[in-house]
Order: sequence, then structure tokens, then C-alpha cells
Amino acid sequence: MTKQLMTIMATAALLFVPAMAKDKVTTHQVHFDKGTSGTTVKGHVKGYDTVYYKLGAKAGQSMRVSLESKKAFMNIFEPGKGAGDGAMFGGSTEGGGKYTGVLPKSGTYTIQVFLMRNEARRGTSVPYTLHMEVD
Repeated sequence: MTKQLMTIMATAALLFVPAMAKDKVTTHQVHFDKGTSGTTVKGHVKGYDTVYYKLGAKAGQSMRVSLESKKAFMNIFEPGKGAGDGAMFGGSTEGGGKYTGVLPKSGTYTIQVFLMRNEARRGTSVPYTLHMEVD
């Protein structure tokens, strides 16, 4: 009886894997054109998908990031941190889609674009424009 119960539990657990595997994560390395200090990208985010932008910068530089979107949000993570860690800027809790600050560390910063759970659950697809600048 125990063997059958374990088989049923294992099968039930596998039923949840496809739902988690549908979440798409896309990562882009950000490069500025020669002689410029910033760039603008346009994209879409849908459902529980996440888009990451990786941007190298040095401690002491000023960074400005703004996200134009009606429903998408952004988080910014220090080098060595990411989703699941505390964000140095959380757009959903810190007033939306504009960040300006002096960077505390040298390394690769991660900008995450995502939808809040209520929109993600609906499978909403949202366009966005992301401006990034480092001086």
C-alpha cells in the first residue's frame, strides 16, 4: 500500500512541473553605442514571464533607469543579486518606474521587467519602453 501511495504522490507532483516550466525568462546584455552613455529598448512581457537586462557599471557612477508602461514594473538588483534577493530598487513599492542613483558597487546590475501577479494570472501581454543611462 505504501508503494502505491508514493507512486500516486510522485505522479501528482509531476503534474505541477509543466505549469512552472511555462514561465519564460529572457536575458539581454546591454551595450551602449560607442560615444553614448545610454540606450533605449522596447519589448513586451506576458503573464509570468520575466525579462532581465544586464548592465555593467562601476561604483560611483550615476545610473538612471525609467520604464514606460501601463502595467509592467521593474526591479533593479546589485551585482551578485537577483530575483529572490532584496532589490536595491523595487518599482512596485518605490513609486513606479523611475530610478536615479549613485551605484554602490562595480559589476553587472540586473534590471528585471515583469507583471504583477493579478495581470500575470490573466496572461496579459504588455508593451514597454526601457531607458537606461550610466554616466
